[in-house]
Amino acid sequence: MKLGLGLYRQSLDDATMRFARQCGCTHIVAHLTNYFANRDLAISSGDDGGWGSCEGDPLWSQDELDGLVVLARKHGLEIAALENFNPAHWYDVLLDGPKRASQIENLKQLIRRIGKAGIPVMGYNFSIAGVWGWTRGPYARAGAQSVGLDIGEFDPDRPIPNGMVWNMTYDRNAPPGNVPAISAYELWQRIERFLADMLPVAEEEGVALACHPDDPPLESLRLAARGINSPAAYERLIALDPSPANRIELCLGSIQEMASADVYEVARKWLAEDRIGYIHFRNVRGRVPCYREVFVDEGDIDMVRMMRLLHDGGYDGVLIPDHTPALDCTAPWHAGMAFALGYMRACIQAVERL
Repeated sequence: MKLGLGLYRQSLDDATMRFARQCGCTHIVAHLTNYFANRDLAISSGDDGGWGSCEGDPLWSQDELDGLVVLARKHGLEIAALENFNPAHWYDVLLDGPKRASQIENLKQLIRRIGKAGIPVMGYNFSIAGVWGWTRGPYARAGAQSVGLDIGEFDPDRPIPNGMVWNMTYDRNAPPGNVPAISAYELWQRIERFLADMLPVAEEEGVALACHPDDPPLESLRLAARGINSPAAYERLIALDPSPANRIELCLGSIQEMASADVYEVARKWLAEDRIGYIHFRNVRGRVPCYREVFVDEGDIDMVRMMRLLHDGGYDGVLIPDHTPALDCTAPWHAGMAFALGYMRACIQAVERL
């Protein structure tokens, strides 16, 4: 098994790459979308602004992707995957809008560039509302800051304003109004079309498309159906196309949050079928409609048991902490990640040596 670290765009630099290697990582999962760019500007447009604005962001270039690989290798690391298409690049794929055809062609070109750069996986989350409804608070051990969900604290049916998808603004000048309600039938029709368009190109380029489950895994959010919100939904996704490029991004925390999921059985099933693109190795306490993200060693998942299951099943892919509670110190992100990575590295060594 390979230890990795997920890095956001603002952290894709020499210093953070050194930090990853010092923690024992060999791989990086990179986010090229700057989720919090222009957030104040997005909020001033008259809505909640979500994470920020992706309006006008250019398609990732070959030079940019090649440069990322070179940067990682400079520090003895490999880029295991990219995570999340920029909403600016595929909002009408998600919404079935007028620019869908051109955006699909751009995504195909992007997959070709990713393949040429030698990056083996593209993680994605086919979701209209995206990650929304979280609160931040002292939810982890000793009051460490983390995120959680309590559906009683917000209106899950609050509509999405026009010009926003996936919790990011892509058009601040969109006409007034809201995104129409989207049924489960409509959403799955869009997922099926997306896979039909993209999987042949991904297979040709040697790039796996790994689908992340919905977080929060509700039936609907902001009047938009959620797609990958149960173990059965993953089975439906894979059944749409048996291509080896059709994979899952196994987020242990998101699966544990599902109302009735057995996270060990889900991991065992997709491991046996060789469908795992990579793994988010994080822990939670509780399930929908109320859960909290906690330290890797204190949640409802027995992570030592999970690591043993992965080892015994022959998993040789990448695991990353995804995100983790922040420690009270001058470098809360670094300390939180170092704690999680140290725990993971110890578990890997233990199951591989015993």
